[in-house]
Amino acid sequence: MASPSLRLSAFIQKYRTPLLLVGCGGVFSANIFYHVFPEHTYRKVYQAWHKGEPASLSEKLENAFQEVLKDSAVSFPKNYSAFAAFGFHPVGAGVPWLPSGAQIGIPANFNSTTDDPSGITNRTILINGKELEWDSDLGVALKNSLVFSPEAQKFAIAREVARLGTGGPVLHAAVAPACLAGACIYSVALKQIFGLHAGSIFFRAGVNVVAVGLGVVSYILASDALSQGLDYSSDHRAACLSSDYAKGGLEFYNKILTRNKTLRSLMGSKGEEMYAPSGNLFPGHLLQLRHASYTSRRDKILNLLK
Repeated sequence: MASPSLRLSAFIQKYRTPLLLVGCGGVFSANIFYHVFPEHTYRKVYQAWHKGEPASLSEKLENAFQEVLKDSAVSFPKNYSAFAAFGFHPVGAGVPWLPSGAQIGIPANFNSTTDDPSGITNRTILINGKELEWDSDLGVALKNSLVFSPEAQKFAIAREVARLGTGGPVLHAAVAPACLAGACIYSVALKQIFGLHAGSIFFRAGVNVVAVGLGVVSYILASDALSQGLDYSSDHRAACLSSDYAKGGLEFYNKILTRNKTLRSLMGSKGEEMYAPSGNLFPGHLLQLRHASYTSRRDKILNLLK
């Protein structure tokens, strides 16, 4: 009677293709799920609240959002909707051509102006357990870095519209199943090359471990390359809408860099671990650079303006 491991191996070998398809489909579905229902998933996470109620988007920001959709000439304008989000720059999720559409969160500080920074200064921000004093030198510097011109605001919204409109979430969701399929191909190819299909189960297990390792490396490299490519592509699409959008993009990234440098000073040793002296973010993981650096994104927009 065959051992359980041999029976399992024979079962996998017999139904390899259906199992691979089911596995890839399951991984893709898990990755894309919250983009298919963004109003019930993503929006609930990023929704801003005020006095126990979901904050509503101001008329000013709703008008700016509609202007961006018009300027971007999106194919499904009614499938895009905006909401008031927490944080300091826009976020978005969803697939515009699906019935549930796309949701873009616009932060409250986009309501603020140089003359009226109330959307910023009415927040209590704790840094290293202490409340930030907005009237201090660093507090003023941080406040100024969070006030964006209408052009910078529209650029920030437009780049989210561009990212979602080009199917960014779908592409991201497809990376993991593609690498899973790649790992299976690596395994089959290595066994064919070294003639291990009829060999020892231990050698085949070793080959499977190597194939999984190659799949993981492929996922890290492909995911990072895709994220950075989408960053540059979204910026380029938004900046190319007009010279005002490009100038707004330059301001947007300059202020993000200034904000990060200010936070680096405010947060002390923790800030030095998170932010580079240039204002770029240090990678969260040693082997992953998930997003393009802010300086490189700013420089690419600067080149468009030359």
